[in-house]
Amino acid sequence: MAKSEQATKTGAGQGANPAPAAGKRKPRKSSALYWTSAASVVGGLLLWEFAGRFIVQKALFLTTPTQIVDATIKLIAAGELQRHIVASGTEFIIGLVLAIILGIAIGFAMASDKYAKRALGPWVAAFYATPTVAISPLIILWAGIGIWSKVIVVVINAVFPMIINTEAGLRSTDKQLVEAARCFGCNRLQIFWKVSLPSAVPFLFAGMKLAIGRALVAVVVAELFGSRAGLGFLLLQASDAFNMPLLFVSVVILAVSGMVLTWLVGVVERLLMPWRYTSEQE
Repeated sequence: MAKSEQATKTGAGQGANPAPAAGKRKPRKSSALYWTSAASVVGGLLLWEFAGRFIVQKALFLTTPTQIVDATIKLIAAGELQRHIVASGTEFIIGLVLAIILGIAIGFAMASDKYAKRALGPWVAAFYATPTVAISPLIILWAGIGIWSKVIVVVINAVFPMIINTEAGLRSTDKQLVEAARCFGCNRLQIFWKVSLPSAVPFLFAGMKLAIGRALVAVVVAELFGSRAGLGFLLLQASDAFNMPLLFVSVVILAVSGMVLTWLVGVVERLLMPWRYTSEQE
């Protein structure tokens, strides 16, 4: 009995030791991944600066990061950059929120009802393939050059990734789980909230990431055709004046905004579904 108790204690001690060791390794690997991303960005910027200063040497063809920073500081000091960011940001946020809400609603309707699928499917496919550049002038002509014409363009661009991913996510729900919920007396709405929606969450986040990129592009396209302020308006002014540093200010802000927003969506996704990312930390 004494030997068995000792063996049990020894085995428990051996089994308990690897857990802290594994817990200590995770932060190292996680930090290494972050450092890899940071090194990639810094290396790319240094290469860009070197090419602009010593290879091209003409700001008309290739501006450098330091020239972009200088132009950004001047715009901030003049109060112009804040005005353009607020204008584009307002159009982007309103349009994206509406696109997410409409996309989830339409995707749910298409996934849950075959008649809705038949009725809405051709329209979704047709408008999704329609180039925004072709219809943006018409929308601005109908709705004016105010904020709502840009919001409409953003919604038209960003809603379709949400519709397609929502429908795909809801259709991928395990049928056995749905049948089990029905056996326990759940109605259609309860099945949606308790079974179908949690199953479709990964698809929804994928749709949001795609919608963010399309919404940012839509804001710029809409502002190019008619606006009084915004990053697209600033980009148009810079291109007309052949001011490459000023042009790249808008481009860099849009690129960084897309990167940060996509990262934030990924953070929320990790918080809601941490089990899907445990393999990256092992």
